[in-house]
Amino acid sequence: MGDNNRTRYWIGVVSRSHVMRGVAGGFAQLCHGKAASLKRMREGDWLIYYSPKTDMEGGVPLQAFTAIGRVRNALVYEYAMSETFVPSRRDIDFYDCTETPIHSLLDQMIFTRENRRNWGYRFRTGHFEIDAADFAVIATAMNIEGAGAQEIAK
Repeated sequence: MGDNNRTRYWIGVVSRSHVMRGVAGGFAQLCHGKAASLKRMREGDWLIYYSPKTDMEGGVPLQAFTAIGRVRNALVYEYAMSETFVPSRRDIDFYDCTETPIHSLLDQMIFTRENRRNWGYRFRTGHFEIDAADFAVIATAMNIEGAGAQEIAK
């Protein structure tokens, strides 16, 4: 899936509480703050967050798509959250949407339908690319609103 000129579609796996911090701040942070995943994305690409749990430590199972947005620019930057934790971030324009449980979509998405029994295995990587058809299934189910819906329709 590597054509440099086309829009690409990504899933990021992050707890809901961390997703909400990113949505509020307009940024993405993935894979425990490592830059590599963020550098794979380009300006104009789409990111959908999947949250296996409500919180990283001690959260309850959620298994839902929790946010959707578009990569704003080419910049990947470091942000000091504390003296010992300086994760990489990327600016994202998030859109209003509805949190959507994955179970209702498992038979509709190619990447989960192919291995229905072990559908969650792919999410262990923390960040992966999906095709446009699977992105459309998820985005439609999330009821993306406003400019985001117009962008998807293009």
